Amino acid sequence: MSLGIGSLMATLNTTIVNTTLPVIRDSFGADLSSIEWVMMSYMLVISVLLSIFGRAGDIWGHKRVYLTGIGVFVVASLLCSLSPTEGFLIGSRALQAVGGAALVSNSSAIVSRTFAPERRGQLLGLLYTIASLGTLAGPSLGGFLTSAFDWRSIFYANVLLGVLAANVSWRILPNPPPSKTREPFDLVGAAAMTIGLGAFLLAISKGQDMGWTSTFVLGCVSISAVFLAIFMRVELGLKHPLLDMSLFRIRVFSLAMASAFVVYLCAYSGLFLAPFYLLQGRGFSPGLAAVLYSAQPVGMLITTPLGGYLSDRIGPRALSGGGAAPGPGR
Repeated sequence: MSLGIGSLMATLNTTIVNTTLPVIRDSFGADLSSIEWVMMSYMLVISVLLSIFGRAGDIWGHKRVYLTGIGVFVVASLLCSLSPTEGFLIGSRALQAVGGAALVSNSSAIVSRTFAPERRGQLLGLLYTIASLGTLAGPSLGGFLTSAFDWRSIFYANVLLGVLAANVSWRILPNPPPSKTREPFDLVGAAAMTIGLGAFLLAISKGQDMGWTSTFVLGCVSISAVFLAIFMRVELGLKHPLLDMSLFRIRVFSLAMASAFVVYLCAYSGLFLAPFYLLQGRGFSPGLAAVLYSAQPVGMLITTPLGGYLSDRIGPRALSGGGAAPGPGR
């Protein structure tokens, strides 16, 4: 339950904000290129920090890092609700992503280290079901709160949910022990990966607007290549690396990571533009747009627990392949 509340909070935060981006833009009088960073700042930061906080949980304890993430998330949500400008909101969203990364990266680890292998698939499926529920509830809740109050109320909802998650997690969350040997944290690798991955994601996000051959984009790509090369070299030479590169020699692991990347790329490629299309392109009300936006998470809510249950019994390979198969065209 405690992990479910944290997962619900992290996923709810993504979709509840996305559906109100047009309203936030009008409130600040901002243009599309700047207001997109309300979402992009969160996605960039959380993408960079997930593995870092996962490793931090291995060393210092997953419960400790998880609870710290909740605290950061609550404070950042309060700052978002008080934002006087779009720049302040973007910075607060980046801080929110720091807390979100600690939540997401450690919730699955706590499940995996606490429960027996024969129950992990079912429990992880339940965890992701609750996360899908947050994705499902976000658009409708965001549309309702924005219509009834204003866009700032969506962040007050995050504060209330975060306080509840902190209270429940502190009292009942199991505390898997950290690594028995006091392993050092790979600061050099973390810094190199942060700069390299951050520069790459920045280049991808700005390439369409500024041109793929612009000085800024090419500079980001060059910085990314240099620092990711440094990261790989550092990791290969450490006894306790941030990322164990030898894992990628395992064919099943590498193919699973590649498949997950492609699936998430396809599933979330329209995440930012969908609310603008529904609200402004089609002229739908926030409530109707929220319902249409919820179609994908409804499907995930239904299939995720079933997938976890079946994974424990027939194995994940057939399920993963079937889930990634393309659906019928128009």
